[in-house]
Amino acid sequence: MSGPDATPDLRATHDPPPQPEASPVGGGTRVNHPTEEPPRKSRAGRNLPAAIGVGVGLGAVVLASLLFWKPAFYGVILIALVVATWEMVRAVGTAGMRPPMLPLLVGGAAMIALTWHAGAGGLPYGLLGTAVAILIWRLATGPEGYQRDVVTGLLIAAYVPFLGGFVVLLLDPDDGHLRVLAMLAAVVMSDTGGYAFGVFLGRHKLAPSISPGKTWEGFAGSLFTAAVGGALLVRFMLDGQWYWGVVFGVAVAAASTVGDLAESMLKRDLGVKDMSNLLPGHGGLMDRLDSILLAAPVAYAVLTNLVPPG
Repeated sequence: MSGPDATPDLRATHDPPPQPEASPVGGGTRVNHPTEEPPRKSRAGRNLPAAIGVGVGLGAVVLASLLFWKPAFYGVILIALVVATWEMVRAVGTAGMRPPMLPLLVGGAAMIALTWHAGAGGLPYGLLGTAVAILIWRLATGPEGYQRDVVTGLLIAAYVPFLGGFVVLLLDPDDGHLRVLAMLAAVVMSDTGGYAFGVFLGRHKLAPSISPGKTWEGFAGSLFTAAVGGALLVRFMLDGQWYWGVVFGVAVAAASTVGDLAESMLKRDLGVKDMSNLLPGHGGLMDRLDSILLAAPVAYAVLTNLVPPG
């Protein structure tokens, strides 16, 4: 998960020394030496080699599709949002909520297709159609829990495919691939700055009941790093004014932090560590998208108004 101080500590956890145990012969002790070294893990309990490998692989797929063939990136967005929706439906199911899966998956895909075809005007119609499908589909299983399941389904539809549709809107202009890349880079800079500032300067907890690792110092580092990076990205990548880049970076950093905290709150409420175990070392795909989903509409609004396409 992303956000200030959320990046796993890359220092390996050292295994405790071998413990002596009683020998079957005589009264002495013997030491058991492990015959196989366990996978290296971070202090967060993640498998570091797997996490790094999956992260590099995902990054390569995103960059290759984004920079070399724009239609392929539409496919990446579609698959990512459908998988994230599936993870969300399964996760809320652990708390007894049963939003209808099929309307959410089909409706989410329709939102992306409509946005691709019709632009900003198609996205709300996709959400409306998905909402109607949820209301009707859920009727088939009876009245028990109807309100709960419908409201949960509407929340998932708005949270995952609707917010994700703004990535499609960012991608639409001729320089859309650069706009998406700037947004993703700003999120990464926010994460990196937040982690670095939090590790070396973090003293005051930002939201201890939601994410104990986050600090106000880390949040300040996120804003600072994203502001500097945003100024450079907008000036040299999008040919805009550097001061609008500062606004862009700060807005994206704030939105990505809120997105991270929102998913952390949701997972705590559900009592789950990750949305799924689909990605080794990372958890679920939704755990990688939490910051991006809220950053995308903010980046779209800022860039459309302050750095309009040429």
